[in-house]
Amino acid sequence: MRPTEDVLEELRAPSAPRSAAPIPSKLFVGSLSDRTTSASLQAHFDEFDIIEAVVITDRATGASRNFGFVTAADRKDTATIIEALHHSELDGSAIIVRIATDR
Repeated sequence: MRPTEDVLEELRAPSAPRSAAPIPSKLFVGSLSDRTTSASLQAHFDEFDIIEAVVITDRATGASRNFGFVTAADRKDTATIIEALHHSELDGSAIIVRIATDR
């Protein structure tokens, strides 16, 4: 059996910070210009850790539906991303950025 003093000393010692795997978060991006592509949307969000950026297009015509989705690598960054890019200008349009919700 270990002495009580050793156990207490171990508890007092600073431990390595816990680190959970990041949880991705999907953001809705609206009011996109007709000229905005998935590549330009990705580039606009480049200062942040983004997994994917997709502009949604019409199935029949291939034209932009003027909205898309961006997946942030860590949901802890979503507030910072929204604060920085909500109402920012992309391809001549002031975009809307908010957390995506299920329909």
